[in-house]
Amino acid sequence: MLIEARNAYATPQKLDPAQLVETHSALVRRIAWHVHSRMSSAIEVEDLIQIGLVALVEAAQNFEERGIAFAPYAATRIRGNMVDALRLDARMGRAGMANRRYLAGIRAKFEKEHMRAPNDAEMATAAGLDPAAYHAMVASTQPVGQESIEDSYSDHDMWFADMSDAADTMLEKAQLREALIANLSKLSEREALILQLYFVEELNLDEIGETLGVGAARVCQIKKAALDKMKMMMAD
Repeated sequence: MLIEARNAYATPQKLDPAQLVETHSALVRRIAWHVHSRMSSAIEVEDLIQIGLVALVEAAQNFEERGIAFAPYAATRIRGNMVDALRLDARMGRAGMANRRYLAGIRAKFEKEHMRAPNDAEMATAAGLDPAAYHAMVASTQPVGQESIEDSYSDHDMWFADMSDAADTMLEKAQLREALIANLSKLSEREALILQLYFVEELNLDEIGETLGVGAARVCQIKKAALDKMKMMMAD
């Protein structure tokens, strides 16, 4: 009987993927806003959410209960796919980015309806394209190839110019930094903390509110008041 109990515990439990997706869909939006606020990119939040939903569906399909909660597992997959997409966008043209978002939307809709990934023929049909046109669109979503620096380097190319600050600019920046530090110490503890969380830790207003136990609107008010004080002190 003890052996049977151990075997039962060791057997992974397959949870309902549709229920997992429905229960954790809000997780995608939270992660999308967090990633978007911390990483500069031309990609829209809604596009990140679309990417995250695809990752959530894939995570729900592959997840097996082995004593590990689904939410952390899904969050890792969702965040990883979003970061990969941001890195990919950095090496892709605008047309390729638009095509990738279009195909991602079709794939997400298909996976939501059928709870499985579509094959190429199904993707082409859903997109209203013949196979050749579909594969051409897929090819356009691939990142742009990179040249070796030896092949692309030129003494006359502005991209290889020395962009480091001059000595006087570095001195001005050092003086500005000292003034900022001195004036920050004159703010209240909460005002200084909010500016720290917003500009250094790069948290959004909602995340700061959760940290301090206040609403996002209150955080916005305190941040604006703190910035107004800093402007006046820096002007002096």
